[in-house]
Amino acid sequence: MNTSRKYSLCALAVSSLCYGNLTFAQQGDADTGAQKLERIEVTGSRIKRNDLEGAAPIDVISRDDIAKSGFSNLQQLLERTPVAGTGTFSTRGNNQDSTANGGAAISLRGFGSDATLVLINGRRVAISAFAENIANSFVDINSIPVAAIERIEILKDGASAVYGSDAVAGVVNIILRKDFDGAELSVSHGGTTGPTYDETAASFVWGTQTDDTSVTLIMDYFKNTAITGAEMGRFGTANQKPYGGDDNRSSRGFPGNFLVNGEVTIDPDCPADSISGQTCLFDYGPFGYANPPAERIGAMLQASQNFSADVQGYIELAVQHNTSKAAGAATPLDRDAGLTVPGSHPNNPFGVDVVINRLRTVDAGQRAWDIESDTLRIVAGLRGTINNLDWDVSAQKGRSEAMQTGSKQQGWVRTDFLQEQINLGNYNPFGGVYNSPEVIDAITTSLVRRGESHITAYDASISGEAFALGDQMVSFAAGAEYREEDAFDQPDDQFQRGLIFGTESVSAQAARDQYAAYVELLIPVADELEFTVAGRYDHYSDFGSTTNPQLTMKWRPLDNFTVRASFGQGFRAPSLAQIGLGPSQESVFFTDTYRCPTQDVTNPACASTDYTIVFVGTEGLQPEESETFNVGAVWQITEDFDITADIWSITQDNKIDKNDYENVYDDECNNQNSAICVRLAPLPGQTLGELSRLFNSYINISSQEATGLDLSTSYRLTLQDMGMVRFNLDWSYISKFEKNGIDYAGEYNYPQHRWLASADWTYGNWGVLTSLSYVGEFEDYASPSDVESTTTRSVDAQMLLDIQARYNVSEKMQLVLGMNNALDEDPPFAIGDGDADLYGYASKVHNTRGQYIYGKVTYRF
Repeated sequence: MNTSRKYSLCALAVSSLCYGNLTFAQQGDADTGAQKLERIEVTGSRIKRNDLEGAAPIDVISRDDIAKSGFSNLQQLLERTPVAGTGTFSTRGNNQDSTANGGAAISLRGFGSDATLVLINGRRVAISAFAENIANSFVDINSIPVAAIERIEILKDGASAVYGSDAVAGVVNIILRKDFDGAELSVSHGGTTGPTYDETAASFVWGTQTDDTSVTLIMDYFKNTAITGAEMGRFGTANQKPYGGDDNRSSRGFPGNFLVNGEVTIDPDCPADSISGQTCLFDYGPFGYANPPAERIGAMLQASQNFSADVQGYIELAVQHNTSKAAGAATPLDRDAGLTVPGSHPNNPFGVDVVINRLRTVDAGQRAWDIESDTLRIVAGLRGTINNLDWDVSAQKGRSEAMQTGSKQQGWVRTDFLQEQINLGNYNPFGGVYNSPEVIDAITTSLVRRGESHITAYDASISGEAFALGDQMVSFAAGAEYREEDAFDQPDDQFQRGLIFGTESVSAQAARDQYAAYVELLIPVADELEFTVAGRYDHYSDFGSTTNPQLTMKWRPLDNFTVRASFGQGFRAPSLAQIGLGPSQESVFFTDTYRCPTQDVTNPACASTDYTIVFVGTEGLQPEESETFNVGAVWQITEDFDITADIWSITQDNKIDKNDYENVYDDECNNQNSAICVRLAPLPGQTLGELSRLFNSYINISSQEATGLDLSTSYRLTLQDMGMVRFNLDWSYISKFEKNGIDYAGEYNYPQHRWLASADWTYGNWGVLTSLSYVGEFEDYASPSDVESTTTRSVDAQMLLDIQARYNVSEKMQLVLGMNNALDEDPPFAIGDGDADLYGYASKVHNTRGQYIYGKVTYRF
């Protein structure tokens, strides 16, 4: 098999998104790329090989693929990949209750962002300073500028035997550009045809190299404007009844209701269309962000220097500064705040002392956060060869800092200040009155949340040929690593003192060190058959040790047909946020069914309410354990046509998760004296008081098991004198996703089918790409206890069309014009879970951005 044929086969086998390289985009790296093809290290193995095709299933997204996607940031690109699943999250939907505002992460196979290992150039990076969903640590992919990426390798298999913790569902390895010669400037701008949303991006790449030296510098800028809930029409209101859903408007209204002589009494000035029994409803939907504003600027430097023919020094330096915003409705207050209005208050319509039962301080303004994050990454090392063995030693320092601030002008009401102004007769809580700016200034405060994470790592590795086995050479890789990590997340002490209501807060602090050793052997039994055996030992200072093996096989019975299989064991260490979790709060919408057994508008307990769930740390958390299995085949039918198929299975036990709050509620909340489900004192005639807070924790409780099939195919059609068309299909099917004994495949947020198809036509200096992105149907929400026993309505499938045209004006200049979601498809209707999804669509699966038109200019100096 000649070299060009080998490259074609291998590239197609591992890259289901490969549309063919654009000569213009690759020009500066072509010579070095050809030289490095001989021996490369592919994600999932430490052993350098002579081809790209290994025993593990890998998708490769090239720099050219990223450009053709039309997406200006990594978040948008990765959430479209079929292998992404539930747990992938982004800045979309940022609100005052999110615990990782401004961040984004990918979740492979739906196992969660904490089960997907993200690497940069094969190395770990510092986690986000703010954890997601209270205590799930993740690598913020918004801290990685798109202009710096050469390619993304997505390993769709476990790899703890190679990389250690977190590589449960797979690995996303982001390879950065280097060895660039010249300069390149790119500018792009685009906007939606519906909401007033636009994106602007610019990048500058400069590099120079000699026989002994290489320097590449990349600067990147990205900015997007906001889409508010008020712009979203039916997707921006909590009242979905007119569209076939539920009315999830809040029971904390403006005006509100009060306890008058022990009776819940609505404010007499509540608008008629907001009255529900004794509750004055409030629509908080228009006040949030469907897409928050964001701005990011970053720079990256990669340099190397040959000290001799066998030794090279290298350095990587990256800095990134991101800003974003989060917003939500005004502060919600309830009886738990302990606010009273004396009968002598000049505006009290009841004439007696009353307790504020439900109220929202709309006159103080909606709550908003400003979020800033800074990341720094430095890697320095030496690599070379000795006795035909490749060696590498390096050191890394990484830091992620984040600060979340809210000013007095951003709606943050402090309850003791509010009570003081009520007592003075200055603040009027009745009638939906807008109080004076002077009074609002007296009841509001400023808040600051700070977080940091650090990583210090040292590693050394060696690889090459070990010994002969018959006519074959056994190759090996071995190495050792040492890592120190710490993280803290510190909320404003006004949260800790109970003076701020209705907003989630997180408190966490932890540190640990870890060392590891690994070895890997590539054993070719014959020209057509090879095995890889790998093992890794990890020791953590906080929970102990773990050893994880992996075995892979690749068999090529025919020149154009390869069978591959792998089996491995893996683990995920408890996150720093989980082991160091302090008192933290989240708000969850649900109905207190013990006080509202059947819906009744005259019963105030039936009104939609977000209740507070308090988390505390748990001692003795143990690592999660996993097993992965994959078997597949690569069939290169012709030079132009290939098919790849893989059957995969992942089992994860001892998973660290929250107790399901619904189960805790069922077990504890029918007891007025429960210390876990805390209730206020019952009102006259009641046996259960209003629910105040529910205590919960993270424990080793869950299990997850998923199986599925991946299929990809690529076909290149030559049109004689009309150019060439490359067709691609990447399809992922989940046949089972069982969590705690419940199969969620095809259930809410777990579509069984995802695929991405494209046709890329190239003719001279012209090119046109069309792609279809498909997400299959799934059932609407049902509580975990009802998932398998009930059938809900179906959330329709969605298909999005993207179109892009490009023209190479010259060897130096390229113009691009494109549309994402060209047909302006709305997300399919979903009733939702009544908590995270309240606005008529499944926000973790679908996007409301609509049709987006963009243009891009790239010039090469």
